[in-house]
Amino acid sequence: MDCYTANWNPLGDSAFYRKYELYSMDWDLKEELRDCLVAAAPYGGPIALLRNPWRKEKAASVRPVLEIYSASGLPLASLLWKSGPVVSLGWSAEEELLCVQEDGVVLVYGLHGDFRRHFSMGNEVLQNRVLDARIFHTEFGSGVAILTGAHRFTLSANVGDLKLRRMPEVPGLQSAPSCWTTLCQDRVAHILLAVGPDLYLLDHATCSAVTPPGLAPGVSSFLQMAVSFTYRHLALFTDTGYIWMGTASLKEKLCEFNCNIRAPPKQMVWCSRPRSKERAVVVAWERRLMVVGDAPESIQFVLDEDSYLVPELDGVRIFSRSTHEFLHEVPVASEEIFKIASMAPGALLLEAQKEYEKESQKADEYLREIQELGQLTQAVQQCIEAAGHEHRPDMQKSLLRAASFGKCFLDRFPPDSFVRMCQDLRVLNAIRDYHIGIPLTYSQYKQLTIQVLLDRLVLRRLYPLAIQICEYLRLPEVQGVSRILAHWACYKVQQKDVSDEDVARAINQKLGDTPGVSYSDIAARAYGCGRTELAIKLLEYEPRSGEQVPLLLKMKRSKLALSKAIESGDTDLVFTVLLHLKNELNRGDFFMTLRNQPMALSLYRQFCKHQELETLKDLYNQDDNHQELGSFHIRASYAAEERIEGRVAALQSAADAFYKAKNEFAAKATEDQMRLLRLQRRLEDELGGHFVDLSLHDTVTTLVLGGHSKRAEQLARDFRIPDKRLWWLKLTALADLEDWEELEKFSKSKKSPIGYLPFVEICMKQHNKYEAKKYASRVGPEQKVKALLLVGDVAQAADVAIEHRNEAELTLVLSHCTGATDAATADKIQRARAQAQKK
Repeated sequence: MDCYTANWNPLGDSAFYRKYELYSMDWDLKEELRDCLVAAAPYGGPIALLRNPWRKEKAASVRPVLEIYSASGLPLASLLWKSGPVVSLGWSAEEELLCVQEDGVVLVYGLHGDFRRHFSMGNEVLQNRVLDARIFHTEFGSGVAILTGAHRFTLSANVGDLKLRRMPEVPGLQSAPSCWTTLCQDRVAHILLAVGPDLYLLDHATCSAVTPPGLAPGVSSFLQMAVSFTYRHLALFTDTGYIWMGTASLKEKLCEFNCNIRAPPKQMVWCSRPRSKERAVVVAWERRLMVVGDAPESIQFVLDEDSYLVPELDGVRIFSRSTHEFLHEVPVASEEIFKIASMAPGALLLEAQKEYEKESQKADEYLREIQELGQLTQAVQQCIEAAGHEHRPDMQKSLLRAASFGKCFLDRFPPDSFVRMCQDLRVLNAIRDYHIGIPLTYSQYKQLTIQVLLDRLVLRRLYPLAIQICEYLRLPEVQGVSRILAHWACYKVQQKDVSDEDVARAINQKLGDTPGVSYSDIAARAYGCGRTELAIKLLEYEPRSGEQVPLLLKMKRSKLALSKAIESGDTDLVFTVLLHLKNELNRGDFFMTLRNQPMALSLYRQFCKHQELETLKDLYNQDDNHQELGSFHIRASYAAEERIEGRVAALQSAADAFYKAKNEFAAKATEDQMRLLRLQRRLEDELGGHFVDLSLHDTVTTLVLGGHSKRAEQLARDFRIPDKRLWWLKLTALADLEDWEELEKFSKSKKSPIGYLPFVEICMKQHNKYEAKKYASRVGPEQKVKALLLVGDVAQAADVAIEHRNEAELTLVLSHCTGATDAATADKIQRARAQAQKK
């Protein structure tokens, strides 16, 4: 503790930088880093080395080896490179390794060396080859920028959604630029390149020359450039040994430093802490490391071996064959607590806690001093914050003990920040372990989020640790344990040395009915690995048929998919499978499959009724369903045919089908319809007008309305229309024509089979009371009263009702007696009722 600040190095008067060891590397490299293509992912990500790259002095027959290590040097994957020459390596935001080849093809590998996919950067890149490449990250994803042999740039801002952009040509560019980099401004990727003393900025449409403000004179070339982690700042290394630092927009200069070294650096990266006002750049040569900023002096370190710099959100990782270190600006809270002779509240609280452990009264003195200044809350917060930035667990515990000690003397200090910091540090210490090898800092962890960290643990197949973290942080199952178990299951199905039955059983025993786990997704992964039978076994555990069926169709298990769809009771799902089967099977096999599934057959028939009538006909024929076939021909005669001959032919087919179905009534009715159609066509030809498609009754009515009563009567005889129905039809038609003379003749032609009350009703309906009275006198006794009431003769109706001595008729007449005019009639009825009661 006394030597805690021994590795602090001041940069000017306002900032300290420290470098501490993350891991002692034990990766047994066979070659120096300088002889390898190197790529390290940010946020404590893995390291990729491509040994024996293609170089002139190397034997052409020696194949390079691509190796992937964790940040602690543990091997994750190793594979013999069998593809073309590689120009550059880089990691995507999803921790996929991008290998850019000379021919412009980018190969994508997983963390464990599994090949994922490949894509090309275009024909122009293929023709001109790749000179240099950069992998960069934006808010939209990971991008690739290519410099071709024609000295043109091509880039894609997102390799997940590949859209290639060919950048404008730089005027007069005859050789490769001395240095270049990618910038992200206004959500658009740009290229910044140096050609001699000139800088050019390329966007999607223009090439513009830019000049850094306040640049020292005498610059004839830019040798190196670096963009900060957040793309806000830019550093330029010139051939005069000056380092210019400013904003990435090249509109403002922050500072300039003369390092007195003109040799081009091997690497130059930014080293800045979020929300810090200090800006610093780390420059590396073969055996020297220099930290420069807005101060007259720099911080220098000696490098004992080849090293590689990895820019991070809040510092720089530096790894070599033997060590992996982290260089960063000392956070404000740590600086205030630990700097020599500090009187900050956090420093006093830490001392008070130490004295308390020694059982010294100085603890009370320190506490009183802090409380008198009213800074105890600030002191606790400082200790909590400083604990988050410490890498060593013993220092974390010391600071958290001090914070806990100070909380005891506060009445209302919210415990959330303290508890949360304890949880975060336990998680961070677990993943920083050598066997895990993810050296995240607290700032990186908060930026990355717990969900992304869990995803990265899953990528490394560290399922038990990921589950323990989820349970410790009490994350919802769907976001935590369930998701991790699903990833575990997807990995489990790739173990081809285990039988399908054992894998399926193990997965089901582990997952059970865990919410948020989709067995169909796991089955899809199994099918993608070529294990179709395992995929089918896993689908048996999937409770949602809507998830089972699409995958079964994809696996060409259509009949099983049909059974599952029918079991679900989802008609839309059944229709989906039926349409797929129709396209997959020949016609005969398709129909045979349907015959074994009555529900599917019924649904398909419904579909065919609206979409495919000919197929429906074939289905009826195959099943010898003559009844439905007859109905089909009847519908077809009206829906499709326009010519009478065609319709009659369709009806004849329907009649034949009905006879085969032994439905005599339907067959006779169909034959009658055929006769009626022929007759209607003849009537249209002879009389004009419209008869076809009228019903038999409407045809008779139309003939009567047209004055062709004899033809109507003949039609009635031909089709055996009963007399009562014919009289009703003629009565209605003549009344509609208001041909009262013809109606009277018709009524006297013979005795009416329907009586004469309908004549009265029809006449009154046409508001012809005069004609109605003619027929009222001819109405029989049983309906006489009703007829007289219809024509309004209430008094006579009353006399008839009294004569009949019918109580119902008397009541009916009384209901029609209204007003003074019918008062005498009502009295007469009441007297008749009274006399009848006396008798």
